[in-house]
Amino acid sequence: MSDNQEDFATLFEASVKARQFRRGQTVEGTIVAIGPEVAFVDIGGKGEAEIAVAELKDADGDLEVSPGDRLQAMVVSTSGVVTLSRKGVRNAASQRELEDAFEAGLAVEGKVVQEVKGGYEVRIARERAFCPLSQIDMVRTVDTAAHVGQTYAFRIIEYKNGGKDVVVSRRKHLEAGQHAAAGEARKAIVPGAVITGRVASVVAFGAFIDLGGGIQGLLHVSEMGWTRVTHPSEIVSPGDEITVRVLRTDEATGRISLGLKQLQDDPWTEVHTRYQAGQVRTGRVARLADFGVFVDLDPGFTGLIPVGESGVERGMDLRKAFPVGSEVEVVVLEVDAAAKRIRLSRTAVAQEQERAEVRDYAARSETPASSSVGSLADKLRGALGGPGVRS
Repeated sequence: MSDNQEDFATLFEASVKARQFRRGQTVEGTIVAIGPEVAFVDIGGKGEAEIAVAELKDADGDLEVSPGDRLQAMVVSTSGVVTLSRKGVRNAASQRELEDAFEAGLAVEGKVVQEVKGGYEVRIARERAFCPLSQIDMVRTVDTAAHVGQTYAFRIIEYKNGGKDVVVSRRKHLEAGQHAAAGEARKAIVPGAVITGRVASVVAFGAFIDLGGGIQGLLHVSEMGWTRVTHPSEIVSPGDEITVRVLRTDEATGRISLGLKQLQDDPWTEVHTRYQAGQVRTGRVARLADFGVFVDLDPGFTGLIPVGESGVERGMDLRKAFPVGSEVEVVVLEVDAAAKRIRLSRTAVAQEQERAEVRDYAARSETPASSSVGSLADKLRGALGGPGVRS
């Protein structure tokens, strides 16, 4: 390929990428290099853009940014190469620009100057705006003074009296960004996917996990481990980073069900090598129900003693016979690996004990008894003078 052909191909590719943007569009990108006159900004897989270095300097002429910093700017040209400007976004120098930003729903940058009644005074270039306290962040602000002196991106939510009354919201801007991020995040949230998130809150029935982009899924307490978890706080705490598997998603309700135990080895795959029918095992009473007693045998394995196998007569209180936490000896009746169930019996223990006592009694009585009886008979015959007894 000749140099002219290569130049044409490069220009054509740049032109195609440029057409993917439109003038007036607000984009965000990362500064990759800063030259003498222009800086190059990575605006995603769609291409690279340029912005004048003069727009990246403060009032003293010093650069405010460095390579790697994030930048928000407006597309001002798509002719050949995407050209950006911060004038309409960062330096809304006129009321007209503020009004245009309000009507177009564009973000503007402003500095939080001071706290005022009900919120903050924000300076957008030379203009004054008001940000209500509830609109400064997406979460409740505990230390209200922490925002003073900070420069943020805002959305203009009210523009009245020719620009004399301007109300801005940082929260709206954050929510818009979160909504865009949520769309990308949801693409990765499909059944079977393994995702790392952060514990947002813990409740009695589980934990809500922040998966990014404002999306939360529920990790139910029953999906936290193969052993029974009494309360989710035993496993997770707010702020913990956690890796989970997506179990189900519901497009209609937006609900996402997550699992933790699915990333752990399932102990039930080896249940038949550990438990067989007829075994006598010792376990600990975990909980009671109307239909029986749950007994923890080993970590990950809990069996059920049905009421009919409890040895407790009808009408008696199971709780008195099986206090929670007490040890109990049981016989394994049945193992169902598919249903993850182990059926136990306390009655069979008593029956086995009775059979063992009978066998022991028989073993003790058979040989010694016959020997002693024989000896006594011999002695009697000898005393009477012969094998027979005279009449």
